Amino acid sequence: MKHISFVVPVFNEEANLREFYQRLTDIMSALPYEYDLTFVDDGSKDSSAVILAELVRNDERVQAYLLSRNYGHQLALTCGLDYADGDAVITMDGDLQHPPELVPDLLRLWEDGNEIVQTIRLSTENVSFMKRFSSAVYYKLINIMSKVEITPGGSDFRLMDQKAVEAFRLYRERARFIRGLINTLGFKVAKVEFVAPPRFAGQSKYSLRKMLHFALDGITSFSNLPLRWAFYCGVFCGLCSLMVLGHVFYVKYVIDDAVPGWATMTASVLFLGGIQLVGIGILGEYIGRVFEEVKQRPLYLVGRHLGKK
Repeated sequence: MKHISFVVPVFNEEANLREFYQRLTDIMSALPYEYDLTFVDDGSKDSSAVILAELVRNDERVQAYLLSRNYGHQLALTCGLDYADGDAVITMDGDLQHPPELVPDLLRLWEDGNEIVQTIRLSTENVSFMKRFSSAVYYKLINIMSKVEITPGGSDFRLMDQKAVEAFRLYRERARFIRGLINTLGFKVAKVEFVAPPRFAGQSKYSLRKMLHFALDGITSFSNLPLRWAFYCGVFCGLCSLMVLGHVFYVKYVIDDAVPGWATMTASVLFLGGIQLVGIGILGEYIGRVFEEVKQRPLYLVGRHLGKK
């Protein structure tokens, strides 16, 4: 009988874990597969670890890796994929916005010969217009800038054949944008579309700051906050220079009270200064990425393991 491994990153999901476990196990109990369930706790501050320990005690198919601190969603997924050993591995979030009811469809497409089955989120119920718009613009932008096509609406809810998982493990860069890395593997891919339901409980852990970092990581493959500040300052100065430029034109051509040469000098200094800071910030992003890679630090550290493996 084929064996399926589930990888579920967890960060402060105490209100969702039991419901997620129950719904997933109900679905898998009706399918002709053996399975195991690997939770990766990404430094949760609530009682998630306590609930995971309870699930491990009550079900020998469950195990949990408790990371030593919060490393981020992408590295928590990486940890789970490093330890998953099923014939196929399904990664999904534990907040139930990745519906467990789609699992039979993923398995069916895998049985049909597809080595990666990628889910495509068409929309999320009750999500704001601004978030939908910014997401669409982001995927458009990253696909213009990247040589690897990033599927709009692609999520980290996917099935990977063990062969694809082993190939993914060869990618050890620190700045991880897994949706892009998966598209570089080159295996046979099938897609499943779905509408994400609202979270079962709790609130999204992706703040605006985290979303901005995640977006920039997708473009530069790494996040280095101090160097990003230079980039943000450059953009801010560039915008301010445009506003000041309007004032310069007003003084020069409307009230005609400008010192000769002042308008040209002021506009040039402000605009070019802003552009230079933007350029320095962009260079800093890539230099910072190289700096982190050459240090060769571990991607993550497991503080504690719960379960048999």
